[in-house]
Amino acid sequence: MADANAAVAVVTVSLVLLGLLSGLSLSWALLPVAVVVLIFVLASGLKGRDELAHLNVCVLVLGDIGRSPRIQYHALSLSRHGYNVTLIGFLGTKPHQDIIEDDRIDILPISELKGLTVGPRIFRYASKVIFQSFQLFYVLMKIEDQGYILMQNPPGLPAIAVTWVASRLRGNQFIIDWHNYGYTIMALTHGENHFIVKLAKWYEKLFGRFSDHNLCVTNAMREDLRKNWNIEATTLYDKPPPIFRETPLKLQHELFIRMGSTYLPFRPSLDVTKEYMELTAFTEHNTQTGAVTRSAGRPALLISSTSWTEDEDFSVLLQALEGYYYYFSPYALLYCLGSGPQKEYYKKLIDSKEFHHIKICTPWLEAEDYPVLLGSADLGVCLHKSSSGLDLPMKVVDMFGCCLPVCAIHFQCLHELVKHEENGLIFKDSKELSEQLKLLFSDFPGDQGKLGIFRKNLRESGQQRWDENWDHNVLPLIKEHCD
Repeated sequence: MADANAAVAVVTVSLVLLGLLSGLSLSWALLPVAVVVLIFVLASGLKGRDELAHLNVCVLVLGDIGRSPRIQYHALSLSRHGYNVTLIGFLGTKPHQDIIEDDRIDILPISELKGLTVGPRIFRYASKVIFQSFQLFYVLMKIEDQGYILMQNPPGLPAIAVTWVASRLRGNQFIIDWHNYGYTIMALTHGENHFIVKLAKWYEKLFGRFSDHNLCVTNAMREDLRKNWNIEATTLYDKPPPIFRETPLKLQHELFIRMGSTYLPFRPSLDVTKEYMELTAFTEHNTQTGAVTRSAGRPALLISSTSWTEDEDFSVLLQALEGYYYYFSPYALLYCLGSGPQKEYYKKLIDSKEFHHIKICTPWLEAEDYPVLLGSADLGVCLHKSSSGLDLPMKVVDMFGCCLPVCAIHFQCLHELVKHEENGLIFKDSKELSEQLKLLFSDFPGDQGKLGIFRKNLRESGQQRWDENWDHNVLPLIKEHCD
């Protein structure tokens, strides 16, 4: 492990080179040298280690906390074992209520800085990185003493380098939790041969080696980190927390009533009325006995959680539905959850389609209602194709936690999660997905076909939950170095 002096030297040289490559004059490019002087001034003024620092852990994501469930689970697990957590990230989407109400978790929001809005594109991007670096470094130097800093990657530019320098100066242990490779996500937009992508790969590979410990999401990624990056990591599979489970009919009905107040597809048909019955499109509540049952001839409820990004081609699902929409009777409701840059594009595409037996909703759901809806659905559809081929879709993990069978598009290491013909089906294109939908809903709403078999297999699998998984793989590491 390089010492603090070597760390600062590497960061300084890197920033100077970045400035020169961005077209800055030599005087401006040498600005990091002044920053280094400031760092040492700050470092020299630091107090000694707090005796209770080993009970404090900083959990960091340079992204939206509310849309970073794994980071939230880390924070809750640490709190459950008595650690005080400082959770740093953007406050765009509301975090889970358990995070907000936990007295041991202190949310420290940072701003999503945009950089300069004028000048060449690479200069604007470089200015954003520099601004974010200063902000993050200031926050990490300001917070109380920590035993560990646990950081999610991606996004890792500039978080890895900045967090590493701060951890060296303050004597923290530094963990990177590798969800994916950031440069592969950038390549989806710019192409793998773009200069900024190559620079991001160099940066990620160089600074990723300076962490004290590493976690990753698949065995395939662990092997790739070891073989190609010279990084040893522990596989911490995404596992569902207890909130993801099959939803009792009473809770399903309450959710559908709330959804029906806003979205028409959740409401019962206008020509259906029953005395003493509160109706939704899926459930019936007897107001005299309190009993809740499924509606006869109810529609199928399909769920597709999506971030509306380049690594998910939603048109594959739309083409599949066009091919076999008439197999759904009376109709199917496709509920598309999430928010992202391509949502408006696909909403327009959806509006241009004429589905006679399919109704599609694309709202954003409150965090507390998300597991309830998953636990009420009949089938999940996953269109996530890993940019690196080495990470797994967390949405499928959540679906399996709710014993919800899945149709998922194929990529390199998907077999580590989805077992074809056991807990779901894997498809390669829209035609294959169409055939799978036809097969799975051939006897709907009966439960004797493949859909029922997959759900039964999930119920009997005894799948591991997040707490057990985290306690086995992460807690020993924390205790070894913090206690």
